[in-house]
Amino acid sequence: MRAPLSWLREYVDLPAAVTGRDVAERLIAAGLEVETVERLGSDLTGPLVVGQVLAIEELTEFKKPIRYCRVDVGTANGTGEPQSIICGARNFREGDKVAVILPGGVLPGGFEITARKTYGKVSEGMICSVRELGIGDDHDGILVLPPEHEPGTDAIELLELVDEVLDISVNPDRGYCLSMRGLARETATAFGLPLRDPALLDVPEPNDAGYPAHVEDRTACDRLVVRTVSGLRPEAHAPLWLQRRLQKAGMRPISLAVDVTNYVMLEMGQPLHAYDRARLSGPIGVRRARAGEKLTTLDGAARALDPEDLVITDNSGPVGLAGVMGGADTEIADATEEPLVGQAEGTTEIVLEIAHFDPVSVARTARRHKLSSEAARRFERGVDPRAAAAAGQRAVDLLVLLAGGTADPGVTEVAAPAAARGIVIGADHPDRVAGVAYGRETVVRRLQEIGCDVAGTDELTVTPPSWRPDLTDPNDLAEEVIRLEGYEALPSTLPRPPAGRGLNARQRLHRRVGRALAGAGYVEALNYPFLGPGALDALGLPEGDARRTTVRLVNPLSDEAPSLRTTLLPGLLDALRRNDGRGSHELALFETGLVFRPTGHEGTAVRLPVTARPADEEIAALDAALPRQPRRVAAVLAGARERAGWWGAGRPADWADAIEAARTVAREAGVELSVENDQHAPWHPGRCAALYAEVAGEKTLVGHAGELHPRVIKALGLPARACAMEADLDLIEEAASGVPTAPPVSSFPPATQDVALVVDASVPAADVEAALRAGAGDLLESLRLFDVFTGEQLGAGRKSLAYALKFRAADRTLTAEEATAARESAVAAAVERTGAAQRGA
Repeated sequence: MRAPLSWLREYVDLPAAVTGRDVAERLIAAGLEVETVERLGSDLTGPLVVGQVLAIEELTEFKKPIRYCRVDVGTANGTGEPQSIICGARNFREGDKVAVILPGGVLPGGFEITARKTYGKVSEGMICSVRELGIGDDHDGILVLPPEHEPGTDAIELLELVDEVLDISVNPDRGYCLSMRGLARETATAFGLPLRDPALLDVPEPNDAGYPAHVEDRTACDRLVVRTVSGLRPEAHAPLWLQRRLQKAGMRPISLAVDVTNYVMLEMGQPLHAYDRARLSGPIGVRRARAGEKLTTLDGAARALDPEDLVITDNSGPVGLAGVMGGADTEIADATEEPLVGQAEGTTEIVLEIAHFDPVSVARTARRHKLSSEAARRFERGVDPRAAAAAGQRAVDLLVLLAGGTADPGVTEVAAPAAARGIVIGADHPDRVAGVAYGRETVVRRLQEIGCDVAGTDELTVTPPSWRPDLTDPNDLAEEVIRLEGYEALPSTLPRPPAGRGLNARQRLHRRVGRALAGAGYVEALNYPFLGPGALDALGLPEGDARRTTVRLVNPLSDEAPSLRTTLLPGLLDALRRNDGRGSHELALFETGLVFRPTGHEGTAVRLPVTARPADEEIAALDAALPRQPRRVAAVLAGARERAGWWGAGRPADWADAIEAARTVAREAGVELSVENDQHAPWHPGRCAALYAEVAGEKTLVGHAGELHPRVIKALGLPARACAMEADLDLIEEAASGVPTAPPVSSFPPATQDVALVVDASVPAADVEAALRAGAGDLLESLRLFDVFTGEQLGAGRKSLAYALKFRAADRTLTAEEATAARESAVAAAVERTGAAQRGA
C-alpha cells in the first residue's frame, strides 16, 4: 500500500515538522512494515508553471516533425511576454494549457533547463510530458492540463509534485491497512492525535425506491448496497488532485467513474464497482455460477466459470466476478465510444454496487482464474462490512460534485444479521503475556484506541471493531496492547529452564561427533533427505537389500526423488562430485542425520486434535505409523589426505582413512571398534571393512568403511579411489559403557618393547592384536601396529606385522625383567592363537 503523506494529513493533523521518515518510524514501532519512503520532487526546481499555447509554427525542413511554439506563461518569466519553445510532440494544439519549465529550472533526474539554440531557433524552456515531470511513464506526448487554470500558475503546487510516499507491505492479518482510513488510524494512534474518520458520513436509510437487488448466497455475501447516480456529464474527467492521488498510490487514472471508485477503495478500503445503467438488464443479483456459464472480464479475457465462483448478475447472466473484476458488457462507456441505440454519447447513469464478500470465496476465485486485482487483495484480507454504505455515499458525493449528476433518493441494502463478537479477557492478560505491568487503564485505553468496545473491571468483555476480523481471541488483544505500548519496551530476559532439561545423551554424542570430525579435517555437508531409485541403482545395491525399501512421499518436491533416504551416502557423494567438478579436489565431507527404515508394520497416521493435548493412545498410534528413524553418521574422502610440500611427499586418501573416521566417531562414545573384512555395496569387495562393537554383550555390526567400488565411482562420476564410511550412531551410543571416564595418569615411566610377528597373509591384524592384548596382561598400556612387510624372504602367502607395546605400572617403575616377561607372554599368546612366528627368533 502506497500512502502519500499529503493525503494522510487530511485525516490526521500532523505537525508541519513531521516528515515521512518520522511517520515511518512510528508505524514500524507499531508493527507495520514500511519498506521505503519515497521523496517525490526532491530534485525538482522551478520555475515550473502553467502555460497556454498561443501559436504553433510547423518546421518541416527536418527529418522529424518539429513545432515552434509561442506560449503564454503569465508573469512567471518576469516580462509577461510569451516564451518561444521548441517541441516535437503532436498531441496538443493552440489554446491548450500545458506544463512549462523555464530556463533555470531543474527536472527530476538532474536535467537542467537553459535557453539554447536548436533546429535554427532559440528554445526558451521546455513543454513537459508526464514522464519528464516524474509522475508517470508516459513519454509519447505532452501533459495537457485542464483549461480552467490561468497561465503562470505554479504547476509544482498544482500537480502536487513535491510529496513523500510511504510504501507499506501489509501482512495478511492487517487488511484494514490497505486503505488510507486504516493507515490514518494507525498514524493517529502512534502520534496520540485525533482521527478524522472518512467513513463518518450521513448516509440515507435504505428504502424500497432503490435499484432492485437480491442475494441468493447470504454466507458468501452478507451485505449488498446499491446506489444510483443520474444526469452525469459524459465528458467529465477527474480533477488533477484526484488523479495525482491515484498516481502516487500506484494507480493509473482511467475515467471519472473508475477513478472515483478506485479513489474510494483506497480511501476507505471498500472495493466497489460502477455499472452503466443502460447496459444492465434487470435487477442486480449475487449467486454462485452455473455450469457452462461464461464471462468476458474487463481485461478482455473470456472465462469459463466454475460452480464455486461467486458472480454478480442481471437478467442476462453474469456481469462480474464478485470481488475480483467486473464484466466487459456493463463497462462504463467513455464519451468517445460508439453510443448504444437511443442513448446519449457516453455514460450518463451509473449504478454503484458495494458489497461485502466472503474472503475465502474471493481468494479461491482469484486463484482459480489467475486473476489478481486490487479489489481481490482487499477482500482476501478482510473488508469492513459496515463500511459499504459509507463508501457508497462517498462515491455518490464525488460523482455529483465532479460530474454534475444527481443522486437518486433510492438506497438498496441487503444485509444478513451479524452476531456481536465478544471476547472475554482478563485485565492482566497482556501483563502476563509480555511480562510487563501495563495495568488495567493502559489495557483499556489501547483497546479503545483500535476501536474496541470494552466493558468490565477485572474481567473485560471486548467487542472488536468491524474492520478488525483478525481479532478473535485474548492473545490477539494482548498483542495489540503490546505493539502499541512498544515492542522496544519489552524487557530482555533469559529463560530459566528447569534443571535436567538440557541436551540428552543422544544430542550430546551428536555434537561431540561433529566437533571431532571437523577437528580431523572434515567439512559438514547437510543434504536433503530425499532420494530416488536411480541413486540406489548407482550405488549397486542388490535386489532385496533393506536399503531399497523406502518410504515414499505423497507430495514429493521432485518426481526424481520421491522417497525418504535409507542411507546418507547418496547426498554426500553427490556433494563430493559437485565440489570436485568445481575445482575442489582434496575433499573430506561428513554428515550426521536421520535415515528412514520402514518396518513393514506402519499404518495410516491419525489426525491429532489441535484443541487439546492428544491422548496417550493417539500418540502411540501415531508413533506406530512412523518408520524407524535411526541417526547415522557418514563421511566421504577423495584426493590428497596429506598434501605434498617442503616437509615431504603427500599421501592420497585411502580405505584406512575411512576406517579411522569411524574410529574417531567411536572414540567420542568411548567405544572400541573391531574391524573385519567384508563385502557390502557400494564398497570395493577387497577393500571393505565391517565395523563391529559390543552392544548389550553381543558383537553387533554398526557400519562399514572402505574404498568405493569402481563401478559406483564410474556411475556417479566420482574421483578415482574415493572412500566412504557410514555407521549407526544410535548403536554406537548403545555400545557406550556410560559416561566416558578419563584414562588414569601414572607418574611412573613407561617401558616400550617392539615385536615383529610373521603370520599367514589371511590372518587379520586385528586377531593378532587381540592375542597380544590378552597375553600381555594388565601391565599393557597401549599397542600400535607400526609396520607391515611382505617379501620373498618371508615366503609366499606370509606377512610380517610389527607392533610397539607400551607397558606401565600404576604404583612402581617396571624393571626390564617385568617388561620382557610381559612381552614374552604376549608373543606366546599370539603364537598359540594365530600360529605366528616371532621374526628374527
